Amino acid sequence: MSRRESLRALVSGGIAAALVGVLAASADPEVKPNIIFFLVDDYDKPETSVYGGNVLTPNLDRLAREGMVFHNAYMTSTVCTPSRYTCLTGRYAGSSYSSAYLSEFPEGTQGLPAFNVALEDDHMNVGRVLAENGYATGFVGKYHVGGEESHSPEQSESHGLHDVPKNVPWTKEIDRKQYENEKIHRKMIKEQGFTWAKNIYWGNTKAPFKGHNPEWTAAAALEFMEEHKDRPFYLHYGTTLLHGPNGEWHKSLDKPLVTNEGYLKKPIGLIDRKGLMQRITAAGLTENEAGYLFMDDSLGLLLDKLDELGIAENTIVLFIADHGSNLKGSLYRQRGSEVPCIMRWPNGMPKGVQCYSLIQNTDFVPTWFDVAAAEVPEGYKMDGVSIAPLFRNPKASVRKYVYAEMGASRAVRTKDWSYMALRFTRDQVKEMRERERVLEKTLTGLSGGISRGREKPESISYDQLYNIAANPEETKNLAGNPEFAGKLDEMKQLLTKELQRFPNRPYGEFIPGGNAMPASSCNDILEAMRNYMAKFGGERPTREKKQKRRAERK
Repeated sequence: MSRRESLRALVSGGIAAALVGVLAASADPEVKPNIIFFLVDDYDKPETSVYGGNVLTPNLDRLAREGMVFHNAYMTSTVCTPSRYTCLTGRYAGSSYSSAYLSEFPEGTQGLPAFNVALEDDHMNVGRVLAENGYATGFVGKYHVGGEESHSPEQSESHGLHDVPKNVPWTKEIDRKQYENEKIHRKMIKEQGFTWAKNIYWGNTKAPFKGHNPEWTAAAALEFMEEHKDRPFYLHYGTTLLHGPNGEWHKSLDKPLVTNEGYLKKPIGLIDRKGLMQRITAAGLTENEAGYLFMDDSLGLLLDKLDELGIAENTIVLFIADHGSNLKGSLYRQRGSEVPCIMRWPNGMPKGVQCYSLIQNTDFVPTWFDVAAAEVPEGYKMDGVSIAPLFRNPKASVRKYVYAEMGASRAVRTKDWSYMALRFTRDQVKEMRERERVLEKTLTGLSGGISRGREKPESISYDQLYNIAANPEETKNLAGNPEFAGKLDEMKQLLTKELQRFPNRPYGEFIPGGNAMPASSCNDILEAMRNYMAKFGGERPTREKKQKRRAERK
């Protein structure tokens, strides 16, 4: 780009867009960017310092100053497995054709995406495709897309995995089995197409190996970066933080030897754990905020390594949460599907920019393929779009709405409006009518699509319509208001359009067929759920409450 063309861009396209043009022109187009996908667990956007949260995260602040902050970033699902599946494939969890999902929901039936998806055996995922396009592809940390958190008997037998009991006292024998399992997990991830894997958490941590050790995962990430500094690489880094409760974060500071490959012989020593609490106290914070800085310090290790290796300029670093925490398992926006999202790429985007365009996690894999100029295998299914145009012009629009799915719930959102649908399947309704326990689990469990949003006033409704601009907390349901009938119909049309992307997957009356049920077909179930909420406040009843209920029935 000439100086005159740069000046013209300043006038017509905006300063930010011109800066990107200048940067892109100065970078060697033949040098593909490195990519680090830093995925944090269960992190509410309002608790992020960049968005006004009262926590200490200097490296996140640095990333925001040097990159782009996204204010309308969404996850398509709000529990670990489906969210992570989408981040690794660019597909909705409900688009999964893994044996784990199809065995539960054959084609022709309404699916209930939750902890039941896995990477497919055809290796159509980011690790394999980028590897075939000259990238070293590494995986470090939390995986949680293996079909089940605990292995199936067939999976254990075929890979030689040990049965390691959970929540039992530590023994040398259990430690040995844990160590060997982690090595097998590395191999299993490489079998999916990644070229490198180390220090893996197959799922959430359980005693006797419960606890967060970001030094352990960071050490593997630094090793991968050092080994592959002279060629393009993709690093998928899944930290276990900030999976709660908060007290567990602070307790983990005193467990430097606990990892998912057993107990270490000595601490790794990459993070000053004692100094961390001193910094927390000096900032006027408490041990409840320790996890944020613990996570941030591990991010800082990666950023410092990029500087040390001299490759920071052409490395994309994405920081994002897999979903919120407070409204996890539901499709509500705040503290649910909306997440913190910060990205830096000195060679490819301006710094210190705020972006308000809608994006969702289906869009990252297409973006990586785009910037890497990757040849995508024929038949690779993606539900996202590349957000690379935003790197050139942060005010551009790459999508008009975002989509979300969780259990029996589906949602679409524009910048100003949110619509959520709840349509149970015939199988669900039959089971809930026969067993109250199933109704309780559907309402309170993380897979039901209501979960931690159940205390919202209108959570147990077939349809919810909210004006986000006027009511960002999504508490005033306008779906039954005749004044907004036109808007409700418009949002339903958007949902129908998105549901048509799913081959042979009915959903309620939107896509009739199979086991799908239209609205108003299970009023008794919704009423039973509301009664349950009124009686127990949405909490699963204690043993004493259950005994009391049985006595009352008699």
